[in-house]
Amino acid sequence: MADAKELQVVVDPEALPSAGKSSKNDAGVTTEATQEKPFSIYTLKEKWFIVFLASVAAVYSPLSANIYFPAIPQISDAFHRSIELINLTVTVYMVFQGVSPMLWGSMADRIGRRPVFLACLLVLAASCLGLALVPTSEYWALLLLRCVQAAGSASTIALGAGVIGDISTPAERGGFFGLFMLGPQLGPAIGPVIGGAVADKLGWRWIFWIMCILSATCFIFILIFLPETLRRMVGDGSVMEPRLYRPLLSVTGRGRKSREAVKPPSRPLANPFRLFTYPDILTLLFFNGVVYAIFYSITTSISPLLTQMYPFLSETDLGLCYLATGGGMFLGSLINGKLLDHQYAAKKKQLVKEAEAHPEKGIKPEDVTKHEHFPIERTRLQNMPIVMLIFAAACAGFGWSIQRGVSLAVPLILQIIVGAAVLSVLNTCQTLTVDMIPSQSSSVTACNNLVRCSMGAALVSVIDLIINAIGPGWTFVALAGGSLAAIPLIWLTMWTGPRCRAQRRARNTAT
Repeated sequence: MADAKELQVVVDPEALPSAGKSSKNDAGVTTEATQEKPFSIYTLKEKWFIVFLASVAAVYSPLSANIYFPAIPQISDAFHRSIELINLTVTVYMVFQGVSPMLWGSMADRIGRRPVFLACLLVLAASCLGLALVPTSEYWALLLLRCVQAAGSASTIALGAGVIGDISTPAERGGFFGLFMLGPQLGPAIGPVIGGAVADKLGWRWIFWIMCILSATCFIFILIFLPETLRRMVGDGSVMEPRLYRPLLSVTGRGRKSREAVKPPSRPLANPFRLFTYPDILTLLFFNGVVYAIFYSITTSISPLLTQMYPFLSETDLGLCYLATGGGMFLGSLINGKLLDHQYAAKKKQLVKEAEAHPEKGIKPEDVTKHEHFPIERTRLQNMPIVMLIFAAACAGFGWSIQRGVSLAVPLILQIIVGAAVLSVLNTCQTLTVDMIPSQSSSVTACNNLVRCSMGAALVSVIDLIINAIGPGWTFVALAGGSLAAIPLIWLTMWTGPRCRAQRRARNTAT
């Protein structure tokens, strides 16, 4: 995999040489660049618009999964199958949710973001139409269509991460991921609310009719407005993409040039599974997977635990309780995104001052943001130990508040804290993985999705057994202990990250 060669098209503009000078990138390829030249031709408002479109599309991965949960009893009755067999449709959904982005993500890094976005949404809409019409005598069709639904919806998160990697520098990437992650993380909060209300008033089939309509509408918006952003095709956005890749209505990139503009060289299709051989990336993905698995087990346990301890809650009330988690995620997304950008700017300012004060070190002030000089892992992860302590405390408190049957306000407040903390962790890890391998942003996000979905599915499959065996209080204490045990992985990533990136640069420069 040509990591170093690929970095020539995603380097931070502050890391570029001064105007009018030619330089060699990490792969030894001579390039003309100026410090004043922006990383992307898109204005800040246009970037926010593009990220917003990607965020809306990314809603469908968790929404398709969570909107289904309240209808499981109805579907069980309709198909005359046990709850366990209907739950199998949830399991296979999570399996394909983890695996399918590995294909779509690598394709998006090769053939473009826009066509893969459209293909995924088309598959999702078609599968939802099939689920809305599936005969209740054909259980196998329900199982198969849920697999197809996951294959269509799950990859939108990886694709959106690829778009952000295409149009943003590390200095602004945290804020963009803050907005982007709102979409996929609000799905678990609003999905059960919508699903419960629709199933109660209109029946379970209308859940899929609504999903079909929404995904088809999103397909139309992407078709009309989303530009192609893959840098190997359009460079900084100034290279006009082929006609089939162009949006029907161009509202972004008014500064585009003709095909004569310089664009990055083509590269072979990279194997996304090779990313698992990089110790720094594997460590970060495992840490993120631990946090996600614990959070997902909390989310899936909310409804049965609240039903048991607060029997006065109706199905609609239970669905509304999920909004506490969603509200926490919203707050966490806003705060964490701005914090990541602030920390990057502060570290850059510090390094510039050090370079000016100690020129004997041979690092120019304009070069401090280059990958070989900037401590991106330490900058991104510096607050994570504190966030993990807050997450662990809220997790343990949630379990004991449920077991003691205290006022409902207490577990709801703790859900807000859990949501804010977990979003901060997931957003930070997502941003950092793209910082590490920016030219394979969709592929590395797909790897992230595979790890966390696999770990989440494993823990969810046994969480009820654990709760029944030792009670919710000690169960969530154990989960809190697992989150604390994962903290050393943060420091391990900080230590191994710069060394692993240096080794990849050296290996690819040699080739």
